[in-house]
Amino acid sequence: MVAEENLRVVRSGGSKLNFRRAVFSADSKYLFCVSGDFVKVFSTATEGCMYVLQGHSNLVTGIQLNPQNHLQLYSCSLDGTVKLWDFIDGILIKTFVVGCKLYAFFAPVHLEDSVFIIINKEIPDGFQLASLKLPKSPSQEVEAKELSFVLDYINQSPKCTAFGREGQYVVAARDLYLSVYFFKKKKTFRFSLPSGNKKNCNNIFTCVACHPKEDCIATGHQDGRIRLWRNFNDNKNYTYTSLHWHHDVVMDLAFSIEGTSLLSGGRESVLVEWRGGIEKNKEFLPRLGGTIEHISASPGGDLFCTSHSDNKIMIIHRNLEVSAIIQGLVKDSVVNTGLMIDPRTKALVMNGKPGHLQFYSLQNDKQLYNLDIVQQEYINDPGLVHIELMKAAFSSQGKWLATVEQRHEKDAELELQMKLWEFNEQQQGFILNTRINMPHEDHVTALCFSDTENSETPTLVTTSKDGHFKVWILTDDSDIYKQAVGWTCDFVGSYHNYQATNCCFSEDESLLAVSFEEIITIWDSATWELKCTFCQRPGKIKNLCFGRQTCCRYLLGTTEKSFLCCWNLLTCALEWSVQLNVRVLEPDPNSDNIAAVSWSSGGSDLFVFKPSEPRPLCIQKSICREKVQCAVFVPRDVPESFISEDYQWLNKSQFYFLNESQDLMTFSTKSPEEKLTPSSKQLIAEESLPTTPFYFLMGKHRRQQETNPNEMMANELVYHPSAEDIPAISELLQTPAHVLPSASFLCSMFVNSLLISKGTKSAEEIPDDIEMENEKATDDSDEENDLSEKIQNATNDTVTGDEIIPQLSKTQEKELRKLRKVDYSWMCSL
Repeated sequence: MVAEENLRVVRSGGSKLNFRRAVFSADSKYLFCVSGDFVKVFSTATEGCMYVLQGHSNLVTGIQLNPQNHLQLYSCSLDGTVKLWDFIDGILIKTFVVGCKLYAFFAPVHLEDSVFIIINKEIPDGFQLASLKLPKSPSQEVEAKELSFVLDYINQSPKCTAFGREGQYVVAARDLYLSVYFFKKKKTFRFSLPSGNKKNCNNIFTCVACHPKEDCIATGHQDGRIRLWRNFNDNKNYTYTSLHWHHDVVMDLAFSIEGTSLLSGGRESVLVEWRGGIEKNKEFLPRLGGTIEHISASPGGDLFCTSHSDNKIMIIHRNLEVSAIIQGLVKDSVVNTGLMIDPRTKALVMNGKPGHLQFYSLQNDKQLYNLDIVQQEYINDPGLVHIELMKAAFSSQGKWLATVEQRHEKDAELELQMKLWEFNEQQQGFILNTRINMPHEDHVTALCFSDTENSETPTLVTTSKDGHFKVWILTDDSDIYKQAVGWTCDFVGSYHNYQATNCCFSEDESLLAVSFEEIITIWDSATWELKCTFCQRPGKIKNLCFGRQTCCRYLLGTTEKSFLCCWNLLTCALEWSVQLNVRVLEPDPNSDNIAAVSWSSGGSDLFVFKPSEPRPLCIQKSICREKVQCAVFVPRDVPESFISEDYQWLNKSQFYFLNESQDLMTFSTKSPEEKLTPSSKQLIAEESLPTTPFYFLMGKHRRQQETNPNEMMANELVYHPSAEDIPAISELLQTPAHVLPSASFLCSMFVNSLLISKGTKSAEEIPDDIEMENEKATDDSDEENDLSEKIQNATNDTVTGDEIIPQLSKTQEKELRKLRKVDYSWMCSL
């Protein structure tokens, strides 16, 4: 049973990986990136997420390595704290409470006493760069209130602030102004550029980078120009040179570790390397996907990384070759397809990068792959009207996928195309089967499949604003060259020329419900005859769904006039209705529960109910301050066993929803780390060990004990200590390496712990010991027995009077036994 705890909304995944610059570890083995209120630690070799550093209660806004210890990481957040982490073990070391929102964090190498943060003044859009002294204290939570202001009127983004050579000065850019503050002189120099009245000239600063070896500042601008500033310690004698290749905004700049080259990126999705600061000497790495938003260089100089607008991080070698790609959940302004679940992989499916469907693993918080639907090269130009993926639907078995794409320019005809994709078992992917141009004369509003295990052929229904719904069936499309199947239209239905807005099949797929504006029509899926109509409340139907399992006789719908209605299909009458502004209506496929997400001025509320019961099972107020765009139930691999009635609706399925900020949220009572028991954590650690002598030291002999109980009974006196039974081994394995005592101190204790005690006896030694004890006891009693034997012999001689038979004593018998064991084979040669 699961203990009753408070049900809370948690961020499931899909947070932005491109919110801030990624940071390399000192040895370039790890890559740290901000992900919502977490910090994720990725492996640069395997692209896998090694740790998730959890502890902040708000958005993380900055990360940087501790210059005094490269095994530690600083992070700052809008919760007003700076945290110090041991990223090797994923342990929080210390928390510094500042008390105000922190928007960026800097820890220059040559300035050991202080770190720098960007904070907000009392006036809006007024940001300052301040120096923060971190107190040295043994306690885990320390207040850090000692602030001193360095620069005023700076940009909120950390891309517009950089520290110069050996931390001698700090540079900040905002709008048309560039400020340089020298720490030793305690003097600020300010430079400005003209607003740019010339054609295609926009001098607004967008990013700043400082040369690591020379006094040189590189700045990026809105018009695509890069300026290299020198002699900036004088307001009059400063100079700058211009580099120009980008046709749009320069999003970020970064110098290599030695300063021999400058990297730049922007909306062209091309990484440009300027070698030696010369415009003619440049190299390109094109077609990197989305807009390059951040660029970082590793401390060793062997790797670069770029963060992109499609929530992707690319790790690039020094020779400009891509070595790894870390892909997060791709964010789009509008999720036209909604949230779907692939029946085969149980992956979340939704709109990805333009013209693609993305398949995303909810368990690993990682994108599995992209399916190119449009199959056209995307050109990043705001003035172009691209083909958009509008609708998608899976069949119940996951064998078929239907997609609808459209392109509509002003004063131009609508371009509409529907594609049917078949899953190929050999290629393990979807292959285009049928392409239908202009399936309807107007926009397609809904798709739904009818594909049960018992049905002979799958059926697809589409609805459109042209006033029709069409039924598409799979037919034989073979010819003399090959055998094939294809999709064709089988039936066209309408109702008084009203626009068709929604469609759905009943659970047994015997009925089809199609909404025409304010009216709901029920059709027989076998004959496509109209059975009945429902119209009880004013307003167009927004959502439509049938009940499941025990509530399959009910049909539910929501209207634009904020009504939720439930009809009984057996009586063809309205069962109940309630006034509720429902934005999302989602049935659970594994139970008879239905989730409705409503919107009010206070935020989004969740209602979970059964259509047959008037009282909701669960009401969660203010699950999100924003509007919920879409939601989906995901079947659980292992059902939960919640005791409380308020949480039982989560036993078989997990509920996920997407808000307007593109954050994927869910409900939970425990974090994934809390669900791991100590034994399961130890099991995970053991399973990850290679099969080496150290692997067997971890106690793997316990499996042999379970599989060979007979052998253990024969050797039950043999003692095999496990790792947790030996304090020296336990301390060595569980203590972080950087806080262990010296090896000389642990060596003697570790070796002694491996020795077997003298009192321990093996099974083979026991018979010899027993025999030696018996022999000793026999020798002690032989003398006593000799006298009694002589008396016994004398008595026998006098009584019988017969021939005397000699008898051997026990000592003599023992001597004879020893003689039998002597090898006399050498006598044969005589």
